[in-house]
Amino acid sequence: MDTSGIITNVPYDALIVGQSASMEKKITNEDITLFACLTGDINPVHFDMEYAKTTRFKTRIAHGMLGGSLVSAVLGMQLPGTGTIYLSQSLNFCYPVYLDDIITVTVTVKEKKEKNKVVLDCICTNQNGRVVIQGEAEVIAPADKITCKVTNLPKIKLLDPV
Repeated sequence: MDTSGIITNVPYDALIVGQSASMEKKITNEDITLFACLTGDINPVHFDMEYAKTTRFKTRIAHGMLGGSLVSAVLGMQLPGTGTIYLSQSLNFCYPVYLDDIITVTVTVKEKKEKNKVVLDCICTNQNGRVVIQGEAEVIAPADKITCKVTNLPKIKLLDPV
């Protein structure tokens, strides 16, 4: 994605084994709260510091799938990009994602298969270069080059529960 608000995909025929794309995201308390609102996962390890202190992590952590869902953003927005259809995803959660971690998500074309199917290695690292999540995705890459405008999302304001 570029700053003009226009995205262009990489169609199947233009994909090259070894080609990669990345994005970076700081994980905030708001991210964790919004993810919980969306999924219903209000496990206290994500919200209750006193409880979290009793766990092996000793502090609050982000939902594992919050980190994993960032892979979807790279696949859908960058590589292959618009028109990509997710078929499968495997993820190994190697190390916790903590509040204020800066996560870098990288997907790399591993294999091109028939019928526009592509296997991509997926790796998420924190600001210290530690692998927090790794896995593999299989997608159907778009056949045609697509350029389109990026959708502007609404601003969301979180209110404390009553």
